[in-house]
Amino acid sequence: MSVRNLRGPRAWIAFALCCVWFAFTVFPLYWVAITSLKTPPDVVGGPTYLPFVDFQPTLKAWRELFSGIRGEFYSNFWSSAIVAVSSSFFATLLGAMAAYALVRFPFRVKLLSGVLFFVLAMGGFLAGRYWLGLPPATASILSFCGALALSVFANRLALPGKVMMNDDIVFWFVSQRLFPPIVVAFALFLLYTEIGKLGFKLTDTYLGLTLAYVAFSLPIVVWLMRDFISALPLEVEEAALVDNVPYWRIFFEIVLPMCRPGLIATFVITLAFTWNEFLFALFLTNSEWQTLPVLIAGQNSQRGDEWWAISAAALVAIVPMIVVAGLLGRLMRSGLLSGAVK
Repeated sequence: MSVRNLRGPRAWIAFALCCVWFAFTVFPLYWVAITSLKTPPDVVGGPTYLPFVDFQPTLKAWRELFSGIRGEFYSNFWSSAIVAVSSSFFATLLGAMAAYALVRFPFRVKLLSGVLFFVLAMGGFLAGRYWLGLPPATASILSFCGALALSVFANRLALPGKVMMNDDIVFWFVSQRLFPPIVVAFALFLLYTEIGKLGFKLTDTYLGLTLAYVAFSLPIVVWLMRDFISALPLEVEEAALVDNVPYWRIFFEIVLPMCRPGLIATFVITLAFTWNEFLFALFLTNSEWQTLPVLIAGQNSQRGDEWWAISAAALVAIVPMIVVAGLLGRLMRSGLLSGAVK
């Protein structure tokens, strides 16, 4: 039964519950907004709720934010926008390709070939690092490429043991999000540092941060897009194959337009993750490509956290995502529903 069909006391109860929920969700935004209009004594002097009644509002925090006293706000804002949008776009595109392959084509990955890849990669790195005296980055790249090539070749052989199918591969993708982010961020920082010694700078660059965000976002994109693509009718693709249409045209000209709501929903979810991401930006940037979450976390002084400045910067970081969700909300809802209903 829909809430719109309720009549009498039930309608008033539903309306009251909706009002309570609305107040519960809006109050944090209201509190951040009024905190950004307070002076330091108003913030530390106890809770006040109504401007011009409980306290006299001021734009000091906003002036300090936009004037650059609180850091390179404009640079951080555009860094966040460029990295978040581009990494979400590439993650959604690559994740949609991977999801389409996992839905339409059967894969058979032998578990023993995966174990072989791990052993060869680790053994090759140790051999290159300590026996051949190669730099860590060079040893890592060579061992990874060699182990990948040998494990792909070994997967074609009649190896004994368990064979992982498409569902197992999807689970492996999703399981990457189980790693503690601090472990991945620290490992990426060490890897980027070593690659930088070879002449390819990745720390505090657009490319380095975008690659990290794409890799970080791919598991959730593959998981979501797999459900969206599996809900599409297979007959349309079969009709295109009868006309000798190549798979790449089927994907770009048929599959992607048909799952556009799902793509938008996945893009918005990915954008929310990358826009609010803090740990990778903290480890992998320092000045040129520092993002808004790092700027917000740095709003403190010897007296402690300066909540009036934090609230002003946080409100600026919140508003773009609200605008994006409002503009794409209808398509996002229809996309989530299409992925949930088979």
